[in-house]
Amino acid sequence: MSTNKDAFRDYLSLEKKYSPHTITAYCNDINSFESFNKIHFDQENIERVNYGQIRNWIVSLVDDSVSNVSVNRKISSLKAFYKFLLKTKQIEVSPLLKHKALKIPKIIQIPFSEKEMTAVLDQMQNTVGFEEVRNKLIIDLLYTTGVRRAELIHLKMDNVNLSSSTIKVLGKRNKERILPVLPIISDQFSLYVKERNSLLVMVDDDYCFLTKKGLKLNESFVYRLINSYFSTVSEKVKKSPHILRHTFATHLLNNGADLNSVKELLGHSSLASTQVYTHNSLVELNNIYKDAHPRGRK
Repeated sequence: MSTNKDAFRDYLSLEKKYSPHTITAYCNDINSFESFNKIHFDQENIERVNYGQIRNWIVSLVDDSVSNVSVNRKISSLKAFYKFLLKTKQIEVSPLLKHKALKIPKIIQIPFSEKEMTAVLDQMQNTVGFEEVRNKLIIDLLYTTGVRRAELIHLKMDNVNLSSSTIKVLGKRNKERILPVLPIISDQFSLYVKERNSLLVMVDDDYCFLTKKGLKLNESFVYRLINSYFSTVSEKVKKSPHILRHTFATHLLNNGADLNSVKELLGHSSLASTQVYTHNSLVELNNIYKDAHPRGRK
């Protein structure tokens, strides 16, 4: 079993080009099912399981209050593993061949309004010192480029080009894309670089965004930062880096950007992924329509 898992990890890394974070998640899901199978069916070899065993695992996850989204993700990991075993002729048929994903209720992500964005950025107008300058740049960069949290964390200094006002980010499945940055963001980058160079220690000096101890930021740090600043201006339940990505896309669409352009900026592989954001822009369009049309004001 360990040989197949090692080969699967190599397959995800070398052929599929998945990120280390994604590979770890896949392997953890497989290890979790393997442990369940040992305990409940006294079987170590999960290459030879039947769907009934997997179904029992799903039921146990649901009973443990694991969300349908998380269950589907775990099953997706197993599907990928059995697909790999099929490809390498380790098995003849996948035990998940006829599996149907659990239903997931549609949750609309509510973006920040332009007023809320202005309020936060106005609060940070006269920032001084390394941490304040860094925090403002992080919020403004997330809002003006729509980069993912992981893309921001892993942004390297070599991939920031102030002369051309562009940044190069590494997205999902190691896909690179070059994004333009606004002049105001280039100015903030210049200021941040000066503050960054004043740090006494830079352990992870390859990376753009660092803590005051010179370490690369982690995901929880960025989440806490966004939540902290937006809690002062917004009563929305969810305040996260991903909501800023939603905000970026929604505000572009509200102001006339075409869907294909937004797709390219977000780094989506298909237009279907980008169309999620059209719901919020349609809400705004509906409001404008009702306000503008003579019949809408009656």
